[in-house]
Amino acid sequence: MEITTRTVLEETINENLYTIILSNPRDKESGSKSKVRPIMLGGSLLYQESETKGSQIFHKNYTKEEAVKVLEEKMMSHYKQMEISTRTENAFILVSKKGKITIKRKKITQDKSIDLSHNKEKHYILEENKPIPCLVDLGIQTEDGKIKASKYDKFKQINRYLEFVEDILPHLPKEKTLKILDFGCGKSYLTFALYYYLKIVKEYNIEIIGLDLKEKVIENCNLLAEKYGYEKLRFLVGDIGKYEGQDEVDMVVTLHACDTATDYALYKAICWNAKVIFSVPCCQHEVNKQIENEALAPILKYGYLKERISALLTDGIRANLLEEAGYKVQVMEFIDMEHTPKNLLIRAVKTEKGNSTGIEHLTEFFHLDTTLQKLLSERNL
Repeated sequence: MEITTRTVLEETINENLYTIILSNPRDKESGSKSKVRPIMLGGSLLYQESETKGSQIFHKNYTKEEAVKVLEEKMMSHYKQMEISTRTENAFILVSKKGKITIKRKKITQDKSIDLSHNKEKHYILEENKPIPCLVDLGIQTEDGKIKASKYDKFKQINRYLEFVEDILPHLPKEKTLKILDFGCGKSYLTFALYYYLKIVKEYNIEIIGLDLKEKVIENCNLLAEKYGYEKLRFLVGDIGKYEGQDEVDMVVTLHACDTATDYALYKAICWNAKVIFSVPCCQHEVNKQIENEALAPILKYGYLKERISALLTDGIRANLLEEAGYKVQVMEFIDMEHTPKNLLIRAVKTEKGNSTGIEHLTEFFHLDTTLQKLLSERNL
């Protein structure tokens, strides 16, 4: 009998399976890696796929027949390598550039336990049960490091943010003092966590400045930074658009800067030639006031739809302008710290000289002239 991908899958997907890992994609945009493991759900043995696409992981559960069909199709159309581990064998399936399939199987005996639990413990960048002074004072952890039930979402969200930061660390030099500016830092949950992660955990030499308009908030943040011994973390009262305290900055963070404050923060980052930019915009009113388009008039007459379209256009324009300034830009989903609706995260990494994106055709189409466009135009950036 001919050994095929399907026959291998049919023989290995059972109660003895540890994992199946699909990797080496032909097109990373459609998924970079997929892992399958058995789980017990509702008294039935199922197979859970966890597929990584960009910065997100998507989960699906299959019966054996469904898993065989899905994995076979993915090996035919997307992945070039499959590794199967069971109690009794290891199998490897490789697909060459010309489509030739090579299958290697090796009989073995393994006696490690198989975890059939549905929800595996999540390993966070900031570990649970390990007290972090700033998270204790901010009310997220107890003194022995346990996460307060009412603050668990915040703990997960902080870790999610640090995962985004972790991805860009190769773009930040470790041999020099990194200068980081956090515009609109507020109570600074993320600012303190960022300092702890980069300085204490990763041992980067850093200097972070948090900027906000609320004097009382800034005063409290400075007291906490002093209490923790965070000598290179300080907070200032100031306006994003008027801040002139630096000539060069490595990373700019602007989370929930309202309306055009985001534009001023992005403009400052571009002028400083910042290597990395994190921006979560909110309250995009400027485009909402300007947008005009005859073709879309039947939709724009509805206030809620006009607001949604304006917000997407605003962030799309910003992303393209960053590309033109020489940044590789990703627009991703980010969860707000205060449990408001999900927002977009614009993550930009400086690469090389930018190229025209043709964004001016879109802005002309909708009769728009945004603050970031005007600021960059005035500086010929």
